[in-house]
Amino acid sequence: MSGPRIAVLGAGANGASIGADLTNAGLDVVLIEQWPAHVERMRAEGVRIITPESELHVRPRVINLCEVAELRQSFDVVLMLMKAYDSRWAAELIRPYLAEDGLMAGVQNGMTARVVEDVVGAHRTIGTVIECSATMNEPGVVHRHTGVDRSWFAVGELPGGPAGRSEEIAALLRHSGTVAHFDDIEAAKWMKLVSNSTLLVTSAILGLPMLDALHTPGYRELMVAAGNEAIAVGMALGHPVLPIFGLTADEISDPDRVVEIMTDKLFAGFVVPGATTTVLQDWEKGRHSEVDDLNGHVLEVGRRLGVPTPVNAAVVEVAHRIERGEARPEPGHLAELSRAIA
Repeated sequence: MSGPRIAVLGAGANGASIGADLTNAGLDVVLIEQWPAHVERMRAEGVRIITPESELHVRPRVINLCEVAELRQSFDVVLMLMKAYDSRWAAELIRPYLAEDGLMAGVQNGMTARVVEDVVGAHRTIGTVIECSATMNEPGVVHRHTGVDRSWFAVGELPGGPAGRSEEIAALLRHSGTVAHFDDIEAAKWMKLVSNSTLLVTSAILGLPMLDALHTPGYRELMVAAGNEAIAVGMALGHPVLPIFGLTADEISDPDRVVEIMTDKLFAGFVVPGATTTVLQDWEKGRHSEVDDLNGHVLEVGRRLGVPTPVNAAVVEVAHRIERGEARPEPGHLAELSRAIA
């Protein structure tokens, strides 16, 4: 093998998909994963990535998270695909094994780029946005709803970062999808947060696949209201509205319509029938979700800046009740959430 020595830190549905693509390309890549059964299945039988169009079966090199301490060589690139709330400890775990001139990219939802920067330094941090839908309910088998031709990424350096090096990450991610470069990667990540705030937690609260939620009367209005609040908070932070997901400059020219247009683009290009969000998948497995890193982050920053976010507050409140076991995901929550729009 030639080229950079790569670690994919977090080999869940998206991490395994990207890791499989890099392995299939003949690159020097190691998957680092914390689910023991998944690690053992990949070691014994490889990993299967099933898309609507095809199936990829590869045998990647895999280590368990507890085996990181046994590493003797450093990595040139770390692609971190852990949950957003696991970013800091995971970055600290891998930091001693990142080469001094290496690069680390948080290929995650949420505003995690500054966390990576804080741990490994601005000179080793590349900001990244991911739009890829996949599900994994059994070890070693990923159902990837958006294949390589329908997955999208963005890359860029943070201020003071490694100038001109984001293409090194882009070159790797092109094995898994289309890649765009952004000069203001934090603003691009905020735009993805806007998109996530419209869809991930809101549809999970209803307990429905994304397309089923979209066709539920009143749900689209809820999505747009949550997203518009996130746009307002981002603008208060100084983030410009940017064209992610292949949006054009004309499509983002009116801030009052950008959430609706972005939502339509998302459903047309990235959402397939039956696909559920990562938040609902976590709840179905009895796990904590990323609600506090998504709508909760919009709520927290909005409070700090004095920007009202009543819809995101209602979404977070219901999501927390579900996570405490006081409620279940069901369509009946839509009426309560819709009251916050007024």
